[in-house]
Amino acid sequence: MLARCTTAALQGLEAHPVTVEVDLGPGLPALAMVGLADTAVQEARERVRSALRHSGFRVPQGRVVVNLAPADLRKEGPGFDLPVALGLLLASGQLAPERLAAVWSAGELGLDGTLRPIRGLLSIALQARSCGARALLVPSANAAEAALVEGLPVWPASSLAEAIAHLRQDQAWPGATPTEQPPEPAGHQVGRDLAEVRGQLHGRRALEIAAAGGHHLLLVGPPGSGKTMLARRLASLLPPLSRSEALELTQIHSVAGQLTGTGQLVRQRPFRAPHHSCTGAALIGGGANPRPGELALAHRGVLFLDELAEFRPGVLDLLRQPLEEGEIGLQRARQRLRFPCSITLVGASNPCRCGWHGDPERECLCSEAERQRYWGRLSGPLLDRIDLQVVVRRSEARELAAPYRDPGQDGSAPESSASVALRVAVAHRRMARRNPAGISNARLPLPALQRLAAPSAAALDLWELALAQRRISARGGEQLLRVARTICDLNGERTITPAAIAEALMFRSFDRQPKSP
Repeated sequence: MLARCTTAALQGLEAHPVTVEVDLGPGLPALAMVGLADTAVQEARERVRSALRHSGFRVPQGRVVVNLAPADLRKEGPGFDLPVALGLLLASGQLAPERLAAVWSAGELGLDGTLRPIRGLLSIALQARSCGARALLVPSANAAEAALVEGLPVWPASSLAEAIAHLRQDQAWPGATPTEQPPEPAGHQVGRDLAEVRGQLHGRRALEIAAAGGHHLLLVGPPGSGKTMLARRLASLLPPLSRSEALELTQIHSVAGQLTGTGQLVRQRPFRAPHHSCTGAALIGGGANPRPGELALAHRGVLFLDELAEFRPGVLDLLRQPLEEGEIGLQRARQRLRFPCSITLVGASNPCRCGWHGDPERECLCSEAERQRYWGRLSGPLLDRIDLQVVVRRSEARELAAPYRDPGQDGSAPESSASVALRVAVAHRRMARRNPAGISNARLPLPALQRLAAPSAAALDLWELALAQRRISARGGEQLLRVARTICDLNGERTITPAAIAEALMFRSFDRQPKSP
């Protein structure tokens, strides 16, 4: 007897429909799995047999062939256990075929028949809805995640026996409901408030501009100058995620297997800080079965690369194309995968190996050749893609002591993240009115930049002079205009002014010295 049921296979962020065909015929007892299945799928034979036996069902005798169609699509992971078990029950007559008509299923089986959660179920649910599925049968631990997809009934079950019991009954299946949380207000980031940063006015202003326009940022300074403290507060200045953005971000984390299991949308802007020893595959994604890397996991948020000069140059050079295009394209022999990575990159580095070059109080122990070699680990093309380059100085003692004094003697406290985030939100609304497509200033393509930048004649003269005297590249010149456009949005100015160009030039610290700060 031939039976069919439907599931999906993950490729990157996308799920592709897969038909599980089960043929039960005469012959010696055996179960063959065909259809370009990896090791985890092949091992489903033993898990399914044991799960059927411990759940009280008859294990089909004879020769069983399970085909996962289409045969040229690679299948990986344990999510095919449940549809294979359902197909065997259909083929052996233990379950009526009409019960599974237009019902998709996915889940891992334990040897005792329990259903365990799998990664990427949100992508499977989205694909099931687009294909007109009647319902999606999933493990209970994945139910809230699948229920985030509106318009698709979700049938949860904690075991194979429970799933079959519900399928055999005529009563309505107890559906799952999402556990969504309301969007967090702007400026909310637990333990990350800009008011905790004392001094660093230049760095604080750079954070505000980066948050408003989506500009990449490089912080260079001696140890203890506050580079990491500043970087960790950038996410608190970004506006709240919309539901579509949160669903896209949740889908990425689901495919990466990094959801907490609560089934909630990822509502907080991500902040990812990989160690400088990470590999290229860990940073941009990849592997035998490609998964999202740190770049994709930081989508719609901040990717912080501390000790930037300690990263391997080959790994850093992988960032060039994704920073410009906002997505990662991974080519393999049989597939091409796409991961979105619209991020704000923040790099932090010491000016030299000892860290004290340029510090007014500590003497640098590095030779000029050592400094050039250390800073030369950052390629010119990578630096050219970073809009804001800031030299961070150590805060003065009186600024550090201010929080410990009597509040009446502390003077005016620094602005909080919530206060700065309000200005950033206003700037975003101005950008949205000018550019309904919703593209940030940092990612405006050249035709849109030429149409929307609107520099005054005096600002254009200053910009042209800066490009000629400071040897700024064409890409750097465009970024200079983008940063100036963001400064004017923060200031409420319709046209780019000479003052905005001058301030944007203050954040091009390393144009004169491409090899050493």
